[in-house]
Amino acid sequence: MFVYNIAKSQAAFKSGTFIIMDIAERRNDMIYSKEVENMCTVKCGASHGCAPIPEEGKWVYSREIKDISGLTHGIGWCAPQQGACKLTLNVKEGIIEEALIETLGCSGMTHSAAMASEAIVGKTLLEAVNTDLVCDAINTAMRELFLQIIYGRTQSAFSENGLPVGAGLEDLGKGTRSQVGTVYSTKVKGPRYLELAEGYILRMGLDANDEIIGYEYVNMGVFMDAVKKGVNPEEALNNAKKTYGRFADAVKYIDPRHE
Repeated sequence: MFVYNIAKSQAAFKSGTFIIMDIAERRNDMIYSKEVENMCTVKCGASHGCAPIPEEGKWVYSREIKDISGLTHGIGWCAPQQGACKLTLNVKEGIIEEALIETLGCSGMTHSAAMASEAIVGKTLLEAVNTDLVCDAINTAMRELFLQIIYGRTQSAFSENGLPVGAGLEDLGKGTRSQVGTVYSTKVKGPRYLELAEGYILRMGLDANDEIIGYEYVNMGVFMDAVKKGVNPEEALNNAKKTYGRFADAVKYIDPRHE
């Protein structure tokens, strides 16, 4: 195990040079106050050790970062709380083997997510939590997941052998797209469904009282997969369209983006 010691010498400290030293050497260099040096030694009798935590179907005494394993989700937010990040990590023996980063509310945050996807995978959990991921929301999510994982509060805590690398993609579904709910509403004009779990909302169906009873949507993942396979875009769009609720019984249909 290695640590960075910037106080090894005054010159090194002033120049900003980092000297790598073994942990045992650091302990030999430990500085004690005069009061502590003058104290007599009293042995510590009780040594209960750490409590075990549940990890991938086992109870583990976690003493080093390599003792940590698990898959978990968590969220983070930026300082002005104008954007958020949902982070999924799959950690095996202290190493982040898989990461799913989903961001919302800030265009700059999406670029930070692109960088973070390269910055944290392959690092230890401790390295990752001390890595600047640029976006405050992603950094906060990383901190929250760190706390969850080291305390054994993961989704795979009681799953034998944990979850395989690739399990993070299951949250995205067949279309490999984040599930985002976007709804707009005003007091004077009421709600407009723009995007829900099923996909991009094309039309809303209203009954005789102008209340929403269903909607028509297009599954963008299914649509794009078909287009990439060479299907005519118009045909692919029609095949990806579906309805929810009592859409067929509506007496009026509106485009939520333009009506």
